[in-house]
Amino acid sequence: TSKALARLNQLFQDKEVQKTYWAIVKNKPAKNEDTLVHFLIKNEQKNKATAKLTDFNGAKRAELTYKVIHQFENYFLLEIHPKTGRHHQIRVQLASIGCPIKGDLKYGSPRSNPDASISLHARKINFIHPVKNEPVEIIAPAPNADGLWREANELFAIK
Repeated sequence: TSKALARLNQLFQDKEVQKTYWAIVKNKPAKNEDTLVHFLIKNEQKNKATAKLTDFNGAKRAELTYKVIHQFENYFLLEIHPKTGRHHQIRVQLASIGCPIKGDLKYGSPRSNPDASISLHARKINFIHPVKNEPVEIIAPAPNADGLWREANELFAIK
């Protein structure tokens, strides 16, 4: 309904929707799980963000948590929970710790994916239904275009 849509949009605006992402990275992070806090600034001309560890003029604070949830033969699958929603936040924060996302040439991946995608997937959202006041969880399977995503889907099958 339009009433539910308006309330759902408000949940997103009020940051009451928990988002979970998956990313495939070539390099293993130094820690199996961690919280990353950076200060980001967006370059409009290049459509790219830069991350620094200390605050600086015009920067916006960005925070996320990640956890290594699987090791493929040559890659790692991370589960990511952004606490803020900044431009290219996940991409630039992972790149800043030496773990660019597979296929993400803009942020340091050495090669593109065959389909020109980056290996970042919006896996799940959780929220309280704005009308029924019940918990809602929506899980999306990863795209089957890539063998690593197919393997992830099999390992973490939606039940």
